[in-house]
Amino acid sequence: MNYTKLGRDQIAARIAGDIPEGAYVNLGIGMPTLVGNHLPKDREIFLHSENGILGMGPAPAPGREDMDLINAGKEPVTLLTGGAYFHHTDSFAMMRGRHLGIAVLGAFQVSVSGDLANWHTGGDAIPAVGGAMDLAVGAKNVWVMMEHLTKSGESKIVERCTGAFFRGVAAPHRSAAVTLGGPGCGLSSQRWTSR
Repeated sequence: MNYTKLGRDQIAARIAGDIPEGAYVNLGIGMPTLVGNHLPKDREIFLHSENGILGMGPAPAPGREDMDLINAGKEPVTLLTGGAYFHHTDSFAMMRGRHLGIAVLGAFQVSVSGDLANWHTGGDAIPAVGGAMDLAVGAKNVWVMMEHLTKSGESKIVERCTGAFFRGVAAPHRSAAVTLGGPGCGLSSQRWTSR
């Protein structure tokens, strides 16, 4: 059986289609930020960024970037009508107070028991622990967005995480995994609910 690997935008579109009307959603840095570009136009979805934005829109058109309006990954974003920006302590209070319905996080690894490895301290330290810890335990649902394999072909779905990780912050929810493209291809969405 042949499988076609999904591109990052195809994975992002799949996840965007799963987000329900009225959801308050944080998109983690990296691959998850692509989700904002694929949200259904007929749904009102409120995007949050831990640096203090609620009502974040898609990436701006080339040449229309405002570097004073960026997401937590330091990428330019737009602000939708009615959107707001505020101090990051208020933003973290939203995260810690369980006011976000969904956090879509990238991951280096996910273990079979729900451990999530998605930050490191080496090199440029992006992604550093940042708001990931607060999102992993504060969001009502954690959706992991990643590809199945590393660039060197190793599985990212592991028995035990080997990197820096949050132990048992997630447990399987609804379908354990939605895999589009088959083994070793694009992992569309891994849904977890915070404990």
